[in-house]
Amino acid sequence: MALGVKFIRKSGILVSKFISALLVLLYIGQFALIIYLVQDRFELQGILREQQLKINELEEKLKILDIIEEFQVGFKDQEVAQLTQVVYDESKKYGYDPLLILALILTESSFRKGQISEMGALGLMQVKPSVGHALSQRRGLHWKGELSLFEPAFNIQLGTLYLFELILKFKDVKKAIIAYNLGENALKLHLKEGQNPPTYFLRRVLKKYKELEEKYDRSKG
Repeated sequence: MALGVKFIRKSGILVSKFISALLVLLYIGQFALIIYLVQDRFELQGILREQQLKINELEEKLKILDIIEEFQVGFKDQEVAQLTQVVYDESKKYGYDPLLILALILTESSFRKGQISEMGALGLMQVKPSVGHALSQRRGLHWKGELSLFEPAFNIQLGTLYLFELILKFKDVKKAIIAYNLGENALKLHLKEGQNPPTYFLRRVLKKYKELEEKYDRSKG
């Protein structure tokens, strides 16, 4: 009888150990599954965020493309695609709203290819050769003389860079836009003498910006 009891106890211990081990394995398995599900969820969220960013990028480029196609004069389809990309890239680089850059281009050159102003400013963003050369020297850009300013992508790169430098100098976007047209030194002189600088160019840019925003900004539609 004592032997039977001893055998039962040993059997019970073995069964108990087996059950305990099984429970531990189940616990480990459940824990591993939870970790996998959590990681999978984070990976899925990351994929969804990445896809949403791509969608946002495509929508932004489509908006830029629509505007350029409507207003451009003299550009081929391949050039329009290139302009779309450079406006998008430069806007991201400096934190611009692309509509502001497009409004500035429309105000300066009406998006006409090969524009030359009475003051000698060239290209889409009406950059003066002296300004373009100085910017190229400071930023290590490849300058090939005045003809460089008739290259649309290069012209936009210089124009957006110039506006960015003016924003840093004057600490104000509106003043920077005025200086872009009036000239940096001329604006400084107005401010030094306590005079209000002319704002006709700024008003034209802002008016064009508002028109583009109302017509093309789908996020606010």
